[in-house]
Amino acid sequence: MKVTLLGTGGSAGLPQIGGPDGRGDWGHTAPHEPRNARTRASIVLETTGNKRLLVDTGPDLRFQLTSCGIGRVDAVLYTHAHADHIAGLDEVRILNRILDAPMPAYGTAETLDELQQRFGYAFQPFPGGFFSRPVLVPQPVVPGERTEILGETLLFIDQDHGFSRSLGFRAGNFAYCTDVARMDETTFAALENLDVLVADCFTRAKDHPTHAGLPTVLGWAERLRPKRLILTHMGPDMDYRTLLETLPPGVEPGYDGMEISL
Repeated sequence: MKVTLLGTGGSAGLPQIGGPDGRGDWGHTAPHEPRNARTRASIVLETTGNKRLLVDTGPDLRFQLTSCGIGRVDAVLYTHAHADHIAGLDEVRILNRILDAPMPAYGTAETLDELQQRFGYAFQPFPGGFFSRPVLVPQPVVPGERTEILGETLLFIDQDHGFSRSLGFRAGNFAYCTDVARMDETTFAALENLDVLVADCFTRAKDHPTHAGLPTVLGWAERLRPKRLILTHMGPDMDYRTLLETLPPGVEPGYDGMEISL
């Protein structure tokens, strides 16, 4: 199994729109460090059967897939329905053409319902022929239960995203937990004995109302002790080089295009 981090940035990406010259606001990160350039959080999980599961379709999806050399996707999993995780849904049209089939779309019933309200045309029955629009087939999943997707068994995790809920998952000894502010005992139990945990970490200091901060995430690392904990969904005060030099052993910042072999 292989995981590619398509994007590791927060909801506004990095640099954010603005800056003194209008060419981007880098916050407290170094503009000359290429790994500080971050698109919106997303991954691709490549299964042992050489199938690819795309997790979320953010607004940077076309750029992410072409930059990472990923030309085919076999299914999509949605963690939740916030814009930075769904706004690139129309790019699925080209993925449909490559797959030559409607795209299975996994998520909680609540997330899939919201997607169908906002992108109703993408969930209409496919009449056959040319894919002139994205075509997704909803596949509801239930947090706390296991579901086989593309030959891998995923355990889904209900997550506290501040004012809403999101979906994390575990596949084998890998887990992906973006957009989470707090973890409870059920979550900790689901994440024991991991080789790799990719986890939300938006700020270096205190927690954001909807995202964990670095002190909280380091507490997760101490509690769970995965072999590697990789940070994602990082905000404008999360400088790559500073993090790399100051994080404890076993904890590291992710970056767009990072590949993880499992």
